[in-house]
Amino acid sequence: MPTAVPPASPQSARGAAGFSPAPASPGIPFDYHSPTRLVFGVGGVARVGELARGLGARKVLLVTDAGIVAAGHAGRVQEFLAGEGLAVTVFGRARENPTTADVAECLAVAQAAGVDTLIGLGGGSSMDTAKGCNFLYTNGGRMQDYWGVGKATQPMLPMIAIPTTAGTGSECQSFALIADEATHQKMACGDPKAAARVAILDPALTLSQPPRVTACTGIDAIAHAVETAVTRKRTALSLMYSHEAFKLTVASFPRVLRNPADAEARGSMLLGAAFAGTAIENSMLGAVHSAANPLTAHFGVPHGQAVGMMLPWVVRFNGRDPAACQAYAELASAPEIACASEGHEAALAALVARLESLLNLAGMPRSLAECGVDPARIGELAAEAARQWTAGFNPRPITAADFAELYHAAFTPRGEGDGTI
Repeated sequence: MPTAVPPASPQSARGAAGFSPAPASPGIPFDYHSPTRLVFGVGGVARVGELARGLGARKVLLVTDAGIVAAGHAGRVQEFLAGEGLAVTVFGRARENPTTADVAECLAVAQAAGVDTLIGLGGGSSMDTAKGCNFLYTNGGRMQDYWGVGKATQPMLPMIAIPTTAGTGSECQSFALIADEATHQKMACGDPKAAARVAILDPALTLSQPPRVTACTGIDAIAHAVETAVTRKRTALSLMYSHEAFKLTVASFPRVLRNPADAEARGSMLLGAAFAGTAIENSMLGAVHSAANPLTAHFGVPHGQAVGMMLPWVVRFNGRDPAACQAYAELASAPEIACASEGHEAALAALVARLESLLNLAGMPRSLAECGVDPARIGELAAEAARQWTAGFNPRPITAADFAELYHAAFTPRGEGDGTI
């Protein structure tokens, strides 16, 4: 999750569509320093011991989940670390959507082992758990103390992030997303010191993903590219990452779904997810994630599925703002879904159509009714969505009443309704 930067005006994309980019406005400053070294390539995970040793590691905590342990990835990483003479302690109980209780359990293991380096291996949940542990291990207190940006006063341990899914882009973000165990409120706890020093992007690690995980995480990565391209905090730099992430993911996602063993497509998805994560770090997210989080918290809808369900509706909603419509049109121009120079509204419609086709290809439910969401609770969901931190960065101001309208629209089964919002 991102640091705050001033908002940017829309920029144009260029590709085979032939639309020349508008120059970046000199009134959109940014201060960017990437804290994370990216190591990309098949087999790259074999370098983890060497890279950890380069960070001064002696005692490593490997944070992962039971599925990654069962797939053998954790064992291989342990072997590579041991090969460099490093002592390794494994916390293999990271859970999806980690809570303050999960972080506390991980912290107890880290403290007992006296570790000096952290490795997050798995999806965003493993990496977030490792980051949350890092906050408390080095700075003390509770996760609630770090809700916000830059609240850690002491140095933090070096961390290596190794994603095994192409989705969250957490490996390129300085935020840990941790839910309060009691209230279920998701807290974005960010500090530049929490960012991974190294991210190892090895496409081979994503081959073991179950098809449903591939679908949900892939949709999440695509949604990140779409949202970051229009937020109020976007800059010329973040747009570069958003557009490249979108080009990589929107082209590779169908290939991965049809042929899970396609290593080239897997690599493009993994790199695209990392680029989208970098875009989030510099431009924030918007109303899609604000609407999705309450669905996960209250009805257990998987994050990627909830994001995908709300994505087309929020794009339509934002598209009624001319500047956002232009930004969407320029995003659609990058992979030649449409040509912005031929009309922003037409490009917006083509973008929505492509997103919906990808959701259908992934077999995603297309209505909240299919997910067991109780329509009587729309008011409660909408109020909670409006309080989500990402809502404030949406390009079009959005209220609880707007979220309620979006949820009502999302109850419409696929193929029905007029598609407006």
